[in-house]
Amino acid sequence: MSAFDGLRGQLQQAAATFADGPDALEGILLGIVDDVDRAVREPLEIFPVCHHSPASAVAMARRLREKQPKVVYLELCEDMAPLLPELRNCRLPVAVQAYATEVDGFPVDWSPLSLVAPITEASAEYQVIAYALDTPGVELVLVDRSSDHVFQWEPRGAPAEPADPAAPVEEEAALHGDAVGVEIGDLRPRFAELEEHLLHHGRVRHWSEWWHQYVELPLGDSDHDTYRQVMLLIGSLFRRLAPGDPDKVRVDEDRERHMWTRMREHLAATGTDPADCLYVCGAFHAASRVEEFGVHGADTFTVSPRTATRWQHGLIPSSHAAIEAQFGLAAGSVSIAATTWTTNLKRTGVRPFRLAGQAAGRTVKPLPAPGPQVPPADRLSGFLRRPPVLDALDEAELLGWSVEVVRAARRNGYLASTADAIAVFETSILLAGMRDRARPTPYDFQDAAVTCIEKDTVPGRRDVRRLVEIMMGGDRIGQVGYDALPPLARDVHDRLSALNLTLTQRGVQRALLDIATRPELGRCSDVLWMLRYLLPHGAARPIMGERRLGERPIQESWDLALGTHQRALIELGYEGVSIEQVLEQRLRRAAYGPQATAATVLEAVEDATLYLGGRRLADELGTRALEVLAAERTVDGAPEVLRRVRRLLAYYRTSEPQLPPWIGAFVTTGYAHYCTLLPTAFADEDATVGQVAAMLGFLFSMESLALSLGCDRTQLELAVAQSHPREPSKVALLWAAQVHLGSLTRAELRSRCDDLLADPLALPAYPRYLSGFVHALEPVPGLTDVVVEAVSNAFGRLPDPVLLPWLPTLISTLRSGGTELAPLLIREAGRTFPGRLAALDAWVPPWRARPEVRPGLPVAGAGGVSLLAAHPATCDALAALLGCDGAWQAAGPGAGGGAALVGRYPDTAAALEVLLAAR
Repeated sequence: MSAFDGLRGQLQQAAATFADGPDALEGILLGIVDDVDRAVREPLEIFPVCHHSPASAVAMARRLREKQPKVVYLELCEDMAPLLPELRNCRLPVAVQAYATEVDGFPVDWSPLSLVAPITEASAEYQVIAYALDTPGVELVLVDRSSDHVFQWEPRGAPAEPADPAAPVEEEAALHGDAVGVEIGDLRPRFAELEEHLLHHGRVRHWSEWWHQYVELPLGDSDHDTYRQVMLLIGSLFRRLAPGDPDKVRVDEDRERHMWTRMREHLAATGTDPADCLYVCGAFHAASRVEEFGVHGADTFTVSPRTATRWQHGLIPSSHAAIEAQFGLAAGSVSIAATTWTTNLKRTGVRPFRLAGQAAGRTVKPLPAPGPQVPPADRLSGFLRRPPVLDALDEAELLGWSVEVVRAARRNGYLASTADAIAVFETSILLAGMRDRARPTPYDFQDAAVTCIEKDTVPGRRDVRRLVEIMMGGDRIGQVGYDALPPLARDVHDRLSALNLTLTQRGVQRALLDIATRPELGRCSDVLWMLRYLLPHGAARPIMGERRLGERPIQESWDLALGTHQRALIELGYEGVSIEQVLEQRLRRAAYGPQATAATVLEAVEDATLYLGGRRLADELGTRALEVLAAERTVDGAPEVLRRVRRLLAYYRTSEPQLPPWIGAFVTTGYAHYCTLLPTAFADEDATVGQVAAMLGFLFSMESLALSLGCDRTQLELAVAQSHPREPSKVALLWAAQVHLGSLTRAELRSRCDDLLADPLALPAYPRYLSGFVHALEPVPGLTDVVVEAVSNAFGRLPDPVLLPWLPTLISTLRSGGTELAPLLIREAGRTFPGRLAALDAWVPPWRARPEVRPGLPVAGAGGVSLLAAHPATCDALAALLGCDGAWQAAGPGAGGGAALVGRYPDTAAALEVLLAAR
């Protein structure tokens, strides 16, 4: 005979009445009773709980003091057990985390793997942990699958429970990052229609409110047997009505098989009597039907071996908002649960368990001797027939809430008054009555406050719903103590101790570093710059001071929020024992990754020089940059390569006695590499003019070093000669390159620009030619005057009907393509144009000025002859430079003093004449 035979008969009769005969309904109802009966009769006592439920926590504290079990089996990942004693050094809520950066046996795109199990004071699992750790002779055994098995049992198609990166989350709600959550006692309908039905008939908005009203409040002060049987009933109901998803069913059953297998192994190894044990698990798993269920279950399940993935474990700060966001709970529900936990303790008189390190000033009294065990009776029949208990209205509590929310609303900019407090009070009672509740719940009060105070505007940063959540307890944020931090985090705190700041404190703190008067702060500066590189934005933010190659600041100012970003700092400890080691690993990963380019590797070289110093890692990464550059077949990264190579060359030339071997090899390899790709890049439509200009900038600016290291300039000349672009901006860029190499004179370049302005068909493309000339200032900065002349001629010669239509295109082209080069143009224009408006009328552009012809000199070559005659010393120096060894001779009548020399060297005279005309 079973204690539930009477209940079975009642449910069978009800099923026959409502379902017109025995059918599926009867099977479900009787199956639920069978599940409860089976769990209750199990020799090893099963204690079903719900995730972060105050009712479960109170019932757990009461049962632990009554039963005093010697062994407690807890549904938590078995590899997290070593971390639990560290909870003494923390302020709850915190989360136990398992973390793996390098995966072996899992898909690569799942990395990094992160798993968290949040723990709050108002939870049954914390009561178990505190009892087991602070009670002598009690053993706590974690029996759930390991962190490795959590991901082993996930489908290989996608990572487990991926987070939506586009979803906006608050800072407190993101404390867990994108970690997978381990729910201890997850209890929520997986049958959507059932949840919708319960919410509709319960007259509530979400599941958290339904659970609070119909489970938390009735079970808050119930006896042990009633609590246990009701939780088993709910777990069995949700399990039997859950959709038959094969993956979820398989994972749930494998977890149950794993836990019962581990418990039987422990009982067999230690010889413990099951009557002295307690099994704490979620109510969903307590109503299990697997063959391995119970101490006498079948031993048919084999735990698969773990993968070779190396897991790191630690504690990270958590918060109520983070728990709600990760497990899909309503906003504020965990805060309300914490308030309910405090209320239940006062109402029931139950003394909770707290770890010694967290119960400051408390004395732990010895537990009384356990009383005799009484066989459980049928409590479900009475509970199901009993009408809901309507708590009496606590007017003082509700009035206090109403006054407090109005006070908070005033502080946040709302025009709230005493009349609003009265309205909130009366509306809360009205809403509770409409929902068949005599006592308004926090959710009723929240709705009333929004209705009466918020109206249609939110004047401040917080709305009324958020104000109520804060008033009910707020979002408590946990903190991991110094002793519970990993070695890396403790080392960071020790090295920054000279700043005299409380680094564990949340919020932003200002740190002032006067390195000139206190040189020891230079080491703090090194740590802060590395933290800025490794941690998320805002953890360490420089306000004054910067770090560049070859420079060391004498003063710095920082905004530090290491307490706010404690999780990120702790996770750095999973990657190494010092921030230097982690930084080196990050740089190597960036340089040797599959997506590495020459630009990214050079960036890693620069970062290694900036933050780590020394030459070992920088030389290794520089050699890697050389390999990556030689393997590239595109010019996408040419601008970044040019900028970084210039900076590194300038640094090594000023700080090192000689250049590192790798950078010389990089220059020669880059010279040959870009010469080979230049004709293709000029013709490739996907290659932008900025990328081609960067290639030419590399070739022209590194030419002297490359030639000194053995490169051949003929290769560059052939590459330019083989380039035949069609796009106007690249054509202009090619002309500039030809001017630099000497195959095109400046006079010919000016003539081509004049021809473009004179050709009506070429006018629409003229802005793109100008864009090419602007980009040409990167490789050939000496053409600045020609670009200014080309722009000025366009404005001076073209009529308004032609100029105005393409003027916006010209401006947008210069802004988008010449932002970095615009200062060169502005400086040249300021030097060329008159500084005063009055001088503009008489001003003649230099490119239009004609050389002065002196009397007595031939017209042809007059400028060069007069220059030679006026400056004989300069002529002698130029002649020596050109290899001329002749002497001055007397000129014939009517000729200048240098006429004979001009006659002997007509080419030199023509070159000087062209130079004079250009000036």
